Formats: sequence, C-alpha cells, structure tokens
Amino acid sequence: MEEIRAAGITKRFGNVTALNNVSLEIAPGELFFLLGGSGCGKTTLLRCIAGLESPTKGKIFFGERDVTALPTHKREAAMVFQSYALWPHMSVGQNIAFGLEERKVEKKEIQRRVEEALAMVKLEGFAKRDIDQMSGGQQQRVSLARALVVRPKCLLLDEPLSNLDAQLRLEMRSEIRRIVKENDLTGVYVTHDQSEALSMADRMAVMDQGVVVQVGPPEEIYRQPVSSYVAGFIGETNLLKGTAEEANRVKTSTATLSATPSVANWNPAPGAEVILSIRPEAVKIVNPTQADLSGKIIERIYLGSMIQYAVELADGSVMQVTEQNPQIIRSPGEDQVGLQFSRDDVTLLER
Repeated sequence: MEEIRAAGITKRFGNVTALNNVSLEIAPGELFFLLGGSGCGKTTLLRCIAGLESPTKGKIFFGERDVTALPTHKREAAMVFQSYALWPHMSVGQNIAFGLEERKVEKKEIQRRVEEALAMVKLEGFAKRDIDQMSGGQQQRVSLARALVVRPKCLLLDEPLSNLDAQLRLEMRSEIRRIVKENDLTGVYVTHDQSEALSMADRMAVMDQGVVVQVGPPEEIYRQPVSSYVAGFIGETNLLKGTAEEANRVKTSTATLSATPSVANWNPAPGAEVILSIRPEAVKIVNPTQADLSGKIIERIYLGSMIQYAVELADGSVMQVTEQNPQIIRSPGEDQVGLQFSRDDVTLLER
C-alpha cells in the first residue's frame, strides 16, 4: 500500500480547464472515491494519477516518489476500466497473464500468479474458460484479477460497475472492497453513483467543474454537506431558501425554522440569504398541530420497505418525505398533514 498525493494539479485541453489546482492526500490502504457529475473532472484526475494523462501543472506523488513523469507501468499502479478491456480471442488465463508476459516473468511463475489472482476474485478453475463464456460480473472479476496479478501497490478503478445490472453491482461492491483491504492496496475509485460511494468508501472527494468542493468520510459528507451542490448530489434532499435571523433561526416563505450550520464556526449574519437542507428520511408526518410545516400530499410512491410522499406546502413548493417500514398508507389529496423534524436534521448552508 502507498500514499497517493496530488499537489496543485491543473489539466487543460485547449481552452477547457478540466482540473483547476486540485490537491488531495489519499492515505495508504484507503479506499478513496472521486465523485461528481459528468464533466466534473473526476476521470481526468484518475487518469493523471494513473499516468494516462500528463498534468498541465502540478505533481503526483506515490509515497515520497514524484511519479509525474513516470509511465504507467513504472508507478506500481493498476487500472480497472468501465469497459473491462478484455481480449475476446484470449482465454481467461491468457488475459490475466498478459501483463506478466510483457514484464518477461518466467512461465512457471506466471502460472502460479494467475492461479493466485483467480483465487483472489473467487474464480478458481476458470483459467481455460473463453471470455465470451463469462457473465458480466465474471468478466469484471477477470479484469480485477488482471490488475492484481502484477501486484500493484495502488488499484485505480474507473466506474467499474456501471455496465452491470443492479444485483451484480451490489455483489461486486463488497467484493471490490474486500479485495482492496485483503491485499493491502490503496484504492482510488471513480463513480457518479452516490450509493456506491456511500456504501464502499473510507473517504470521498466530491468534485464540481474541475475543483474539489468537499472531502471527508461518507457519513460526514451526507450529514454535513458544505454546499447545496453537495447536499443535492449526495442522496436526496429538500432545499428551502430563507433569510437568517438570530441564533441560527431561518425565516422561510412558510415558517421560521431552527437549523444547524454545516460548517464549524460559521454563523450567518441576520438578514443573510441562506439555504436549508432537510433529508426526506428526517421528516415525520404528524398531526398539523404538532408540526414545523404543513401541507397536502400530492404524490405517493410505494416501494415495499419504504414509501415516498411529495407534500405541497402553502407557498407551492414541494417537500419529499420518506417513511421506512410504513404502517399507514396515506393517499394524495388528503387533508393537511404536518411535517416534523429535529433541528439537528436541518442543515444551514450559504446561498
């Protein structure tokens, strides 16, 4: 395992700045996620770390080594791609062995290490199988084995599960995390899938327009987003505009609510325009006389283990509410319902 450090990385493609002075430190043995919408720069940063792109400015370090000018194969890192990038005319074993053959490893050692890599991804006995006989999930495991067989210190993954169906994605999440941890690897994983990142990452960086906007463990970024962009990108949330009053109270168009600032040692001045973020699962439907807000249910989505409601407030805005294990099924068009939540679940953000 090895520390990875990006120091002031800028990457331009003509007049387009894909990365703008990005700095990150990824600890040895950490499974670190780069997360953001399309075009945010996450894949470009991963390719700079891998040596597939050269930064316009800045440096990449693996441990104490400056690897900025080193080719990919000399960085002791291996990459797993979204498309698997397997050769269909080769068997499973031949695909995995390819990198070792390029490094002129002795044949008996190649065979031993291919078997070892197959065991790591739970595909023992599949070495002679044709690639087109493998399912999508199995092909992704072969791609992982090919990366692991060269014994990298760092494993770089570019949306490796995006081509799999929902059930396979769930299975492979735990497999990839297990492989990283059992093999003492430092993992850098690019995705746009928030649930993937929340369920797998030790820490994550949320990116937007070529910059890192927040870094932290999943629970911190989910519970304490630093901006409305992060709050809206990581999971679902309700965003209410308002005006700050004393003691972190905020006047919205329908009520005055107490909130908790997302950033330590920040308290907006009275009169400042702010935004409140309230997660749907933090909202309870109660009697209107007990409520912080009230409104009318206009939509219901029943999902078995949970139910999602859209509640229209007096000003015409809509709040999303999620109830787990619902005991009462409410219908759209019912009389006013109350919405209740804790101050700790109301996050105060800068507008």
